[in-house]
Amino acid sequence: MQLTLLKAKLHRARVTHAEVDYEGSCAVDGNLLDAAGILDYEQLHIYNVSNGERFTTYAIRAEAGSGIISVNGAAAHRAVPGDRIIVCVYAQLSAAEAINYRPRLVYLDELNQITRTANAIPIQAA
Repeated sequence: MQLTLLKAKLHRARVTHAEVDYEGSCAVDGNLLDAAGILDYEQLHIYNVSNGERFTTYAIRAEAGSGIISVNGAAAHRAVPGDRIIVCVYAQLSAAEAINYRPRLVYLDELNQITRTANAIPIQAA
C-alpha cells in the first residue's frame, strides 16, 4: 500500500511578488527550498491563509537569501504581495516507510527568514 504524507512545509511564508506575465510556477528563496528539502520543479500545494485560495504549481529557485516568494503565471491571480501562504510538498511512501517518517517543517517570519524548524506538529488540544 502507498500512502501520501507531508514531505515538507514552509509555514506562513509571505508573498513578495505576484507576476502574471512570468512563465509560471512559484519562485522560492533557494535557502528556504534547501531547508525544506524541496527540489527545483517539484510540485507545490499552496494554501493562501489570507484569502482561502488553494492551488498547485511547481517550485523554481529564487536567489538564496532574498526572501523571495513569487507566485507567477495564472497562480498570480490567487495571491498578492503581503499574503501569508503555506507551501506544502507531499511524498508517496510505503506503509513500512511511513511508520517512522517525519516531515521537514520550516517556520518563517514576516521577512521569510527561518525562525525555527521541526519534524512534527504539536498535538492540538481543546
